[in-house]
Amino acid sequence: MKYIDENSTLLEIVEKFPETIPVFTSNGFSQMDDPKQRAKFAKSISLKMALMLKQLDLKIFSNLLIEAIEQKDTNIDATLAATTKVDDAEALNIVGLLPCPVRIPLLEQFNNFKKEYSASHNVIINHELKAASMGLDWVENNIKGVKDAKDLPDLFISAGFDMFFDEEMIGKFKRQGVFEDTTKLEKFNTLFDEINLKDPKGHYAMIGVVPAVFLINTKELDGREVPHSWKDILKPEFEKRVSLPVGDFDLFNGILLNIHKHYGDEGVKKLGRSLLESMHPSQMVKSDRKKENKPIVTIMPYFFTKMVKDGGPMAAIWPEDGAIISPIFMLSKKEKIEKLQPVIDFFASVEVGKILSHSGLFPSVHPDLDNNIPDENKFMWLGWDYIYSHDISKLIKHCEKLFNEAIG
Repeated sequence: MKYIDENSTLLEIVEKFPETIPVFTSNGFSQMDDPKQRAKFAKSISLKMALMLKQLDLKIFSNLLIEAIEQKDTNIDATLAATTKVDDAEALNIVGLLPCPVRIPLLEQFNNFKKEYSASHNVIINHELKAASMGLDWVENNIKGVKDAKDLPDLFISAGFDMFFDEEMIGKFKRQGVFEDTTKLEKFNTLFDEINLKDPKGHYAMIGVVPAVFLINTKELDGREVPHSWKDILKPEFEKRVSLPVGDFDLFNGILLNIHKHYGDEGVKKLGRSLLESMHPSQMVKSDRKKENKPIVTIMPYFFTKMVKDGGPMAAIWPEDGAIISPIFMLSKKEKIEKLQPVIDFFASVEVGKILSHSGLFPSVHPDLDNNIPDENKFMWLGWDYIYSHDISKLIKHCEKLFNEAIG
């Protein structure tokens, strides 16, 4: 295991990597936040044993620790993030957000590609590929106020429906024909045969999706039927009993938009009334251990359900009407396509698809991959007709207002 041995004690891990303390505390190890308790508790228990006791998956938890370590690594900028920009008119500028669970392996692969491509083609590549948890504010700085397309980054990569679907922010450039999907994926993975993920206007290139599913605390049902659909969780019996990933803007906005599409304003209000609290997905998987205000339903990215051990009270449910998906996409500038195409090919490759799908449980659109998801599991997709017939940014704001008013 990179950096950490599963037989190391928790104290050994946090003394060597103090940046991992929040990972432990947000996953049920509250003692790790107090130096005195930590000294007593953490010195005598190994990581492997601690995770067994908490019923947490070793591989997935280790990835969270590695992400925390490598974000703090003083060499990360030089080896992975490479945020130092070379001021060269001919350089390619890549900007975006990567899903946190797969950011490090994606950066490692991209760094290897960049080194080879830059050396063989004498092309400078500047890139800022940060964790999705950082939000889009810093990306907005690359777009806000830009009037000429030549001043935009050459390739954006991100997830969700926020800024990149904003008719004011990015729409004017789409209308000018600045962006073009050149991924060459004529057919997407058969997993998505029932929905049309390919942008018919050829602006956005899709590489994968982030599905939202349910985690049910069966001990808290108290005679209620297990909810199996999005319609079910809007029922009165689940008011104030649902935990939502409000802080995960990419996925949360996707949920709001799909609920509004299918159930209108009233559906969004019902979703707001259902909210018990907002939690990070890593906290959601242990919500059954809360002393009070336990949610019955937690809505989270599919990835985090794999942290739940079999045999416990928490049961993962794939919605019968489909897991709501947030797209992982690229926007690439047509005028730079000759130099940019190898970069586009990299992100659309089967190798990147494997990292998304197999390491992050973010299903890839690549046709040559097995996403290891049963065919009967459906997806709920907003749809390109809907996206292009609405001002998505304004609709998000409208839904957020309804949702927040309903919370009271």
